[in-house]
Amino acid sequence: MLLIGLTGSIGMGKSTTAAMFRDHGVPVYDADAAVHDLYDVGGAAVEPVGQAFPGVVQGGAVDRELLRQQVLGNPEALQRLNAIVHPLVGLDRQGFFATAQAKGAEMVVLDVPLLFETGGDGRMDAVVVVTAPAHMQRERVLARPGMTPERLDAILAQQLADAEKRARAHYVVDTSQGLDHARAQVTDIVTALREKVAQARAAAAVEAPGKPGH
Repeated sequence: MLLIGLTGSIGMGKSTTAAMFRDHGVPVYDADAAVHDLYDVGGAAVEPVGQAFPGVVQGGAVDRELLRQQVLGNPEALQRLNAIVHPLVGLDRQGFFATAQAKGAEMVVLDVPLLFETGGDGRMDAVVVVTAPAHMQRERVLARPGMTPERLDAILAQQLADAEKRARAHYVVDTSQGLDHARAQVTDIVTALREKVAQARAAAAVEAPGKPGH
């Protein structure tokens, strides 16, 4: 089963691109959604995050805005948070893998915003980067409720530059030319990856040693 990393900086259209992979029948693991569940009422991260960051738990759930205020621009706090959350996400992801394998999936997509920043790209069979021009990225993000230029700049400062991500990608999806154009790129990527799976299976069948007596 191929592991495909899907990443891209904020505002590039990654979530929309992930949905396009789902439309092709490819299981997609959404790391952000997993973290949201961990922070929600009853989530496994609520208690340890609340202990590490006093005041961020409200109504039995982690208030992500209050947590952001304590972490943004504070590398030590971010490292402390990651040490809590990453192992929990890892456990959740293993369950996703097990389900996908049981269903015979030939590939899965891991939607991880900070894939390069956390070194996760090294565990992927291929990496897809979603991109758009910087002016379009800013326009998209600043249209979000509560977003400010200062907050956007702080977020971008924690992310690898888009040009660097594109340079390290196996595949790139440009979302600046509309949904149909992006969808066509995803179709081409899925087709190429399925061909790789088929070739690998064919090669394995040829190389497999015959059983004695057959």
